[in-house]
Amino acid sequence: MTAETRQVAVTINGQSMAREVPSNLLLSDFIRHDAGFTGTHVGCVHGVCGACTILLDGKPARSCLMLAAQAVGASIETVESLADGDALNPLQNAFWEKHGLQCGYCTPGVLMSMTSLLREVPDPSIAEIQEMLSGLSLIHISAPTRPRLISYAVFCL
Repeated sequence: MTAETRQVAVTINGQSMAREVPSNLLLSDFIRHDAGFTGTHVGCVHGVCGACTILLDGKPARSCLMLAAQAVGASIETVESLADGDALNPLQNAFWEKHGLQCGYCTPGVLMSMTSLLREVPDPSIAEIQEMLSGLSLIHISAPTRPRLISYAVFCL
């Protein structure tokens, strides 16, 4: 390890890993390129769109706003942690059935944000879902009705 590198040891989706990485490596890049979990997308690189949202020690976090070195010792969950093999979890299935996916680019971040909400509030109201979604810019929306579709999909769980 040098002044320009850091040792990063984390658990991602239940897998422990340690790597020496550049000190300025973003957590999103570590997750995608070093760990190989490419479901975490990078959209705006300013933390506004939410496409890079992961769960860091159980809480939603924008991985494009963190350095990998800031996550040392953390437990990270990405969208790849949601399904059981080829079987979608209920939230993913609701998105699929209710057409909440659209182009799919920001879907992983939305799914991770909704996973956090559902863990805290197992039976959220439409208002609670919409409030959570208001924190996401969703810049990749291909239809103006997407927030309603997402709300409907989650409300149907």
